[in-house]
Amino acid sequence: MKEDLIEEIKELIKTKKDEEIFINPSYLEYFTLEELEEIKYNLQKKKEEFSKLNSTYLDEIYEKTKKDKL
Repeated sequence: MKEDLIEEIKELIKTKKDEEIFINPSYLEYFTLEELEEIKYNLQKKKEEFSKLNSTYLDEIYEKTKKDKL
């Protein structure tokens, strides 16, 4: 179970699809299952917030560009 969570966390950390992420295997011993789940949850929330912020920013740029072309 911990190994699966570590793999999910690695996927959330990636910024590129091909990127290799290394997480020290000793973290499996250091963190509890609950702590790993919390880390995963926090990463998911941060990724969602970033996507929303990025989307808003891109929408603003698009609208400004659209106005400039008219």
